[in-house]
Amino acid sequence: MKINSAEFLTSAVKPSQYPPVGGPEIAFAGRSNVGKSSLMNTLLSRKNLVKTSSTPGRTQTINFFRINDAFSFVDLPGYGYAKVPAAVQRRWGPMIEEYLKTRRISAVSERGLKGGVAGVVVILDVRRIPGEGEHDLLDWLAHYEIPSHVVLTKADKLKKGQLGKQRSAIARELSADPATLLLFSAVTGQGKRELWTQLETWL
Repeated sequence: MKINSAEFLTSAVKPSQYPPVGGPEIAFAGRSNVGKSSLMNTLLSRKNLVKTSSTPGRTQTINFFRINDAFSFVDLPGYGYAKVPAAVQRRWGPMIEEYLKTRRISAVSERGLKGGVAGVVVILDVRRIPGEGEHDLLDWLAHYEIPSHVVLTKADKLKKGQLGKQRSAIARELSADPATLLLFSAVTGQGKRELWTQLETWL
């Protein structure tokens, strides 16, 4: 997809702070330090639209970005970083689930779906086996009947043989077909075209 414009809209921690629904939204969710911001910037061919940080757990709000004045990317808070205060960690789960629930419901009118969450990109570090946080997120998405696509980032960090083994191990943990788990690298651009193909089906 050609990106003509991409701009930050607002940050929110509760539904009253969300921007008005303006077409489909694609949300990005994953554990802290999984490469979520780098993935989004790579998709948009931007360097610093979505702020990256060397400090995991820095994103503590839901951040909305308007793309091509037609749809939105939504950056959900990273979860699971132990050094973030416990009180902050406890807010993340409900914040994410509330977005998934209310944005889906608020987007439906009597004439059908007008906007809201079209799908969620679930981001995992290919070097790590999914834990409770990933299972909770995927369970929420299934419960609210929101399409999801699992992407394994930092593919450039492993050799080809290791990549295959890790992909298979993650697939077993998620009870998924390894072929459905997309390998992605913000460094080399691997997986960018394939991921856009999936996003375009949602849009």
